[in-house]
Amino acid sequence: MTALRLTGVQFRYVNKAFWRNPASAFFTFAFPLMFLVIFTALLGHSTVRIGGRAIDTSTYYVASMACFAVISACFNNIAISISFQRERGILKRTSGTPLPAASFLGARILHAMFVAVLLVVLTVAFGHGLYHAAIPTGVTLLRVVVAVLVGSATFCALGLALSAGIPNGDAAAAVVNAVILPVEFLSGIFIPFDDTTPSWILWVARIFPVRHFVLSMQAGFIGTAFSWTDVLVVAAWGAAGLLVAIRFFSWEPRRG
Repeated sequence: MTALRLTGVQFRYVNKAFWRNPASAFFTFAFPLMFLVIFTALLGHSTVRIGGRAIDTSTYYVASMACFAVISACFNNIAISISFQRERGILKRTSGTPLPAASFLGARILHAMFVAVLLVVLTVAFGHGLYHAAIPTGVTLLRVVVAVLVGSATFCALGLALSAGIPNGDAAAAVVNAVILPVEFLSGIFIPFDDTTPSWILWVARIFPVRHFVLSMQAGFIGTAFSWTDVLVVAAWGAAGLLVAIRFFSWEPRRG
């Protein structure tokens, strides 16, 4: 119970620190919406065929930018912020306090998931208001909620795992973007996959959790087939990321 209480206290601290940096908070929420407007302005006046159905590209990008928002809030944020805190000695000082490591990291993960959920809600509301994108209801909504929670937890774990391999704080953003951006392109977030997409791209995309997360979210927003296998694959990646983080995570700044 003490560990849970400390996690809650630390969560409140992380949340206050987040909102007390208004510039960072503003762009965290504005970034996916800005991308949504840009992509729909450039490509949102046509349809794309997915699973034999014609889908309006503006609706497609609402689901895609919701995925992008979750990944940015969890994977990018955790990997970059933890790397900076490690190199500034914050993690080392924290490890010397009575605060359990699980409470410190757990609060960071819970807050990232909290922000991810807010981003999804904001993106969906924005897309519904401007582009008349459908809002999931009933069982479909429940599936979307599960997909968001599993996906956000997984990308937090993968962010922690990647932070163990980032050499220093200055390299954090470059390493994170070099890892995630190609996978996002290969997973159909920025460019829709239609019936003409080369099979080798689809095969490569299926290796990574981003594609399976995208498919789970698309099922809720554009009516494609939902598969619990996609959710389980994402969860498996999260478990693997957590194991890597436990094995290689360091509280000490890198030297040399």
